[in-house]
Amino acid sequence: MRHKLLTLLAVLLLPLASMTALAAPAQAAGTLTASFSSENNGSWWRGIYTVRNTGTAPVTGWTLSFELPAGVTVSGHYHGDATVSGRKVTVKNAHYNATIPAGGTSEPWSYWFIGNGPVGTPTGCTVNGDKCDGTPDVPPTPPGRPQATAVTARTAALTWSAANAGDYPVASYEVLSGTNVLAVTDSVSATLTGLTPATSYTVTVRAKDTRGNIGPGSPPFTFSTVDPATDPVAPTAPGNLRSTSKTASTVALAWNAATDNVAVAAYDVYRGASLVKTVSATTTATTVEGLSPATAYTFTVKARDTADNSSPASNAVNVTTDDVAGPGNYYKVGYFTQWGIYGRQFFIKNLDTSGAAAKLDVVNYAFENIDPVNLTCQAGVTKGVSGNPQDPNEGTGAGDADADYGRPMSAAQSVDGVADDGWGKLRGNLNQIKKLKAKHPHLKFVVSLGGWTFSKFFSDAAATPAAREKFVRSCVDVWIKGNLPVYNGAGGPGTGAGVFDGIDIDWEWPGAEGHPGNKWGAADKDNLTALLAEFRKQLDALGGEHRLLTAFTPADPAKIQAGWDLSKIFDYLDFANVQGYDFHGAGSDNSWEPNRTGHQGNLHRDAQDTYAFDFSVEKAIQTYLDAGVSPRKLTVGFPFYGRGWKDVAAGPAGTNGEWQTANGAATGQFPEEAGTRGYHNLISNYPNMTVHHDEQSVSTYGYTGPNGQWWSFDDAWSIGKKSEWIRNKGLLGAMIWEMSGDTPTGTLMNALHTGLP
Repeated sequence: MRHKLLTLLAVLLLPLASMTALAAPAQAAGTLTASFSSENNGSWWRGIYTVRNTGTAPVTGWTLSFELPAGVTVSGHYHGDATVSGRKVTVKNAHYNATIPAGGTSEPWSYWFIGNGPVGTPTGCTVNGDKCDGTPDVPPTPPGRPQATAVTARTAALTWSAANAGDYPVASYEVLSGTNVLAVTDSVSATLTGLTPATSYTVTVRAKDTRGNIGPGSPPFTFSTVDPATDPVAPTAPGNLRSTSKTASTVALAWNAATDNVAVAAYDVYRGASLVKTVSATTTATTVEGLSPATAYTFTVKARDTADNSSPASNAVNVTTDDVAGPGNYYKVGYFTQWGIYGRQFFIKNLDTSGAAAKLDVVNYAFENIDPVNLTCQAGVTKGVSGNPQDPNEGTGAGDADADYGRPMSAAQSVDGVADDGWGKLRGNLNQIKKLKAKHPHLKFVVSLGGWTFSKFFSDAAATPAAREKFVRSCVDVWIKGNLPVYNGAGGPGTGAGVFDGIDIDWEWPGAEGHPGNKWGAADKDNLTALLAEFRKQLDALGGEHRLLTAFTPADPAKIQAGWDLSKIFDYLDFANVQGYDFHGAGSDNSWEPNRTGHQGNLHRDAQDTYAFDFSVEKAIQTYLDAGVSPRKLTVGFPFYGRGWKDVAAGPAGTNGEWQTANGAATGQFPEEAGTRGYHNLISNYPNMTVHHDEQSVSTYGYTGPNGQWWSFDDAWSIGKKSEWIRNKGLLGAMIWEMSGDTPTGTLMNALHTGLP
């Protein structure tokens, strides 16, 4: 249910004499006007809008909006970029007629369209939001006199009859006491809170339209709040509180009505000690929203009478929300890399043709950056990384709006086989995501923020409440609401709406070193928790379907301790994707572990491991479980790529290069990625590599022979073994980095789907 109140202001008011609030003046007309003319050409007709500037200075940029007459369609537009939605036409100027000189017009380049149907004059014409004839807007009429439907010691529920619209539809109503705005609502009712007991109030209501015009105030209404001294008796406790249903993010509650010597006014619903919802006395049921999956909650309900006396609490009811996958199911999350469309030639379409889209539940689109100056979610720029992994500014300001939504995809690269026309407002990967989601409605996409190269400014963006609110607001605006910056003719308000179903936080790493140059500090741990809380708050405030909030979290217990408060962050996260790879590797610059081989994603600790650090999937997951994290909020990361070394000694008999000396990273799939190859690339380039399966640690590795190359990777065997372990531990499922590494027929994805159906 949509909330009635958009804003509630709790204020302490003195009694006021009856008065009617003065209406604000109607929106002043601008200096641009537009006149319509038509020319009948027999089978079709031409509709022409000429824009005029009545001011003393040039105006650059104009937008026309109008409604076509009934029965009229348009088949062509000239001298303007037009969009048509039903009968409404919106036209943006062309680049060559954007500026209208002082006292001049758009002629000879006035916008015109080809009309089909009866010749007629469009209605509702505006230019830059002002009426085309230049007259002031007509505001709404006064609403009806408000009436009270319920009054308590500190609240008053009011209702009134609707105002009539002027030139624009009514968007909201303001409830005022004098000049103080007490509430703003989008309906014809409101509940005032924070009132003073035993006090008289006089209120009026006025309407505001979609243009911002405010109409005159209604006739005034006076009421008095209840004096608590007149009723010292509290209601009885509500009875038989129970849960009637639940989802991953909601719990439905019902209870038996309380009684009172005068009247029950409302019921207050508590989650633990926190008041989470108030409902009127006319109902004995409600749904609590914004909950975290796979989480235990305790609820109670109290009744409240008109004198603001609160009853004893009802019985407590304990409810554990569902996990996101549902009982007996497993979640499979795969990363799609923004840049995969280049050297890898891996497109959104390939998620479909490989069969992966039908088997995945969530795709993480990696990665989007943080604006280094504004500390907001960055979009609309195309700037490459430096390519030097030791450069502290490698990813500063980098991004790829071209890949995101500017690049027209060919028919061969398109999910539905239809090429982008090059003029669409949404192209590139994001348009393909919408097409893939239409074909696979179960599939969700989330945008991943950060990653190894783009995490530099997380610490600053999360440092203060104001910074967090600003950063989250920008991310929601760009990636969830889809207000993409204009880029090469693409983008614009709302163009990316419906692409992403949530946000994934890939901060590498709060409170610990990550990429060279990253900002980090001891305050990151608490600030990360607060940042996740802000993301959850703003995502939930959007209403509608629950938006996912996830995070990529470390396997290293030291990094967990430094930056991730496991006792708090899962109040906000739907689930976490725990790193299950990169335990060992040479690195592209040979600065990591170039001199000795090691498993990169072993399930258990290898008894032959000679490294000082004890890394394994089992140890990583156990760190979370020991902290009380629900297993159904954890996925295990799987690598769809291998890490390799060169010049590797064979070692003692039966060792086959395992934990043996090496001489740096093996040649990679790409020059900038030494020591790394996607699974398909690896097995294709080394068909004679002997593959070994370490049963004790559950590790797969390949060796090309003495003093050859040694590679650590996952294959169908190790994926099957790890999947069985995930099922036995009761975990949520698996995450994949990243999808382009698989074979064209989805060998690894098929194995994972078999293991985690």
